[in-house]
Amino acid sequence: MAGIFSSLVRSIGPKLAIGGGAMALLVAFTGLSERAPYEPAPPAKPLPKPQTVAATSTAPVERSRDQPVQIAPSALVVKRVLPITAPFRHGDYMWDDTDVPDGRIIVTIDLKAQTLSVFRDGYEIGAAVIIYGADDKPSPQGAFPISQKDADHVSNLYNAPMPYMLRLTNDGVAIHGSDVKWGNATHGCIGVPTAFAEKLFKVAKLGDIVVITNGKMLDTSRAARG
Repeated sequence: MAGIFSSLVRSIGPKLAIGGGAMALLVAFTGLSERAPYEPAPPAKPLPKPQTVAATSTAPVERSRDQPVQIAPSALVVKRVLPITAPFRHGDYMWDDTDVPDGRIIVTIDLKAQTLSVFRDGYEIGAAVIIYGADDKPSPQGAFPISQKDADHVSNLYNAPMPYMLRLTNDGVAIHGSDVKWGNATHGCIGVPTAFAEKLFKVAKLGDIVVITNGKMLDTSRAARG
């Protein structure tokens, strides 16, 4: 974990099946993070140094899964989290943007906790249980700008519907509506309940950042609840 982020990291349990809005929050990283058991060993060739970008870019550049970006720590300030107290299970989601001010959108995903959170101006407005890449097609880790939106997208690789698609990489990784059930998996994409995907699609803009980790969390001790 890069030094500028190390003070933000806390070790807290996953949100999945134990509740708690704070559990969905993540920390951006520079390519170093916990690795899921199924992930292949890192490539011998060093990856390009991630480019530092603003939290929102008006002209996102398409990039592959091995080209994540860095984001400024100021973009990761959390002001409030959703009051999720009941267990979060596959197919569950929550959305509440009542009285939340306008501002940039940042999406955080924790593969270990199997949860996704949506923040606007530091306020968590949405959270959902996800499905993600299977062993042979793992989801990448890193920070990626949204480079394309397509509400009625169909995969040209698998001829499968991907409703409310938000593209993250040019090699097949996106967030989209899915049948989120225990045991289901994707080919590297992040699947969320379709009703939740529609809500996210409406608020997300090209250039908004999506941060994917495997168990790295933000410190939410100063964030309000509810």
